[in-house]
This record gives sequence, structure tokens and C-alpha cells, in this order.
Amino acid sequence: MIIWRQGKVTEFLGSWGQSGEYRVELEDGTLGKGLAYYQMVGQPQVGDSVLLSTAAVKRGLGTGGYMFIVAIPDRLPADPPPQPGHIVKNRYTPTQFMVQGVDEQESPYHDVLEDADDLEGMYVVAADLHSALPAIVAGIREASPHARIAYVMGDGGALPAWFSQTATKMVDNGDILGIISYGQAFGGDLEAVNIYTGLLAAKHVWNADVAIVAQGPGNLGTGTKWGFSGTTIGEAINAAGILSGIPIAVLRMSQADNRSRHFGISHHTLRILHDIVHVPCVIPSPSFDSSFEGTTSEELIQTVTAQLDELRDVGNLEVHEIDANGLYDVLAGSPYSLRTMGRNLDQDTINFIAAAAAGRCVGRLIVQR
Repeated sequence: MIIWRQGKVTEFLGSWGQSGEYRVELEDGTLGKGLAYYQMVGQPQVGDSVLLSTAAVKRGLGTGGYMFIVAIPDRLPADPPPQPGHIVKNRYTPTQFMVQGVDEQESPYHDVLEDADDLEGMYVVAADLHSALPAIVAGIREASPHARIAYVMGDGGALPAWFSQTATKMVDNGDILGIISYGQAFGGDLEAVNIYTGLLAAKHVWNADVAIVAQGPGNLGTGTKWGFSGTTIGEAINAAGILSGIPIAVLRMSQADNRSRHFGISHHTLRILHDIVHVPCVIPSPSFDSSFEGTTSEELIQTVTAQLDELRDVGNLEVHEIDANGLYDVLAGSPYSLRTMGRNLDQDTINFIAAAAAGRCVGRLIVQR
């Protein structure tokens, strides 16, 4: 369903990349935050009347508290100049968006990708949650400062890559080469049809040492055995193996989630690794040693140890214990916001340490080549 509202822009609050945040007053006098994607609706100005989609805010869902500006009806943006590209993302909806795919016939990279089907051993790090991205990158850069890192964003969460302040800043700062959006996700520096062409573009267009695959911001889960959007990460791991890459799975861990299915290693990760992944896959896990003293409970250690033993019994999975010494300090010095499910580094330390340990593992492998 769509809950429509009309409002007026009263204040410009800030912007990042192709996104702008505004204070909006609705017709009933309610004030709220409105988010505009400039390439879709143009740039609002104070005083503009706007149409908004407000259902997620009304339901209290995790969209950052944003209403989304759908149109500025009195000042529509001009038509874009003619340009190549015929791939439509967000297809058959009122907000469908046309892009040029990295591999389509009009792309300058078509010849490079036309027969490409080999990642040539590129590392592919797959994470269930978008919030793991800065921690993975921090771990990679701590071990391999000059690694070439691509972010390959799927459509399990936010569709527009522009929504992610973190990914935008990481591109601006040079910590990642850029964003490749695939599936129905759009707005990346490169657009791909699916996970296969997304990974191949990371290797053959950007010459990446490693591609990090994760959903856009946001994650859907229903509390059922199979009802979560992160299943696509298992498919990404399989794609990496099929294309002769080296898949590496990030363990989604928590010491603070009050839902038993996410305590220790999340049931999402376990489901993916047990039942979806069918290729050889490396699983880095932070070792529980003195570096965790005072920050982890015995219950957490026992739970994770038992879960890792189960994963070791799966024939195609290879668990690597990675020392976590110094990773907390690396993460504490990150220029990016570290938050997952509303919790920060100190509130759910193991979550970010696990992601950084996967990054450290990959960084060390890159250096050893």
C-alpha cells in the first residue's frame, strides 16, 4: 500500500551524493523529514509543494524516519538529455528508472564482458547486512592498505544506492572503488543485470582485488525459517564459486540481540551456509582470546563454539579462526558510523569484530599473493 500525503518544504537539512534531506510540513501541520533522490524527482527548494509516500513512517519501519518525496508537481525536472542505455530498474512501477547496464551493447565495457566468465580468483566477501560494510573494509585496509575494493549492492534492502550515506562517503574518501548495483537495485557507479555480471564487472572493469557483496541498507525478516532477504547472499556466494572466485562468508554475530535466533551466530547466516551455499567457502571467525576479555559472556562463547563446530561438519565450508587483537581500536577509529539494528560498536562489539575479522582475513590473503 501507499499512504500519500501532500506537504511543503520548509527547510533544507543536508545532502550526500544524489540524495537530499528536507524538513517538510504536511497539510495537518505535522513536521517530518523528507528524502529526495535528485535523479528521480529533481532538487526541491524551500517553499515547494511536494507529494510524499509515508507508509513506512506510519508503520514505524526502519527507513531512518524518512518520508519519500515522490514528485514536485509544480516544478517537474527537465527531461534528461538523450543517452544510451535501455535497462529498466524498479520495473513496472510508477518510479521505474532507466540505466545503462555495464554489459549491454551500448556500454563501453560490452566487449570486455561479452565472453567473460572467470573471476580469476578474485575474493568475494558476502555479508547479510549492509551495516557490515565499513567494518569489513576497515579489516581489509588494516592488513592490505592498498587493496582495490568494490562494493556490489543487491536488492534485498534499499533499491537506490543513493540512500546509503556510508557507501557514498566511502567512495568519496577512496576507501572503495565505487558501487555496482545489480538486480532491481540502481544508482551505483556501474549497473549490472545480476550478481554474475556485477562480480565480473568488479574484476574486469575495475580490476578489483576483492568485491564485498551485501544488501542495500535495510533487511527484511519475518522470524520464519526461510523468510528473510539475506538468502540472496547465499546465492552470491554460489555465484562467486561458479565464476572461479574465492567466496568468503561474513558471520553475522550478536551478543546484544534479545532475539534468541540472532544471539551468537544469527540463524540467517546458519541457514545460508547450511542450506544454500554449495561451493567451497571460507568462513573467518574471530578467535575468543584475551582480546575479548570483559566484553563477551561465557554463554556467547559456548553458543558460538557449538555453532562453529556444526559448520565445520559441512563438507564445503572451511572455518578460519582469525585473531581479533587490535580490531576494536581499528573500528573505534573508523570515520564511518558503525551501527547495526540501532546498536553501536560498544553495544554489540562482536557484530563488528566478526565483520572486521573477515576483512582482516581477506587483507592478509591479498598480501600473501
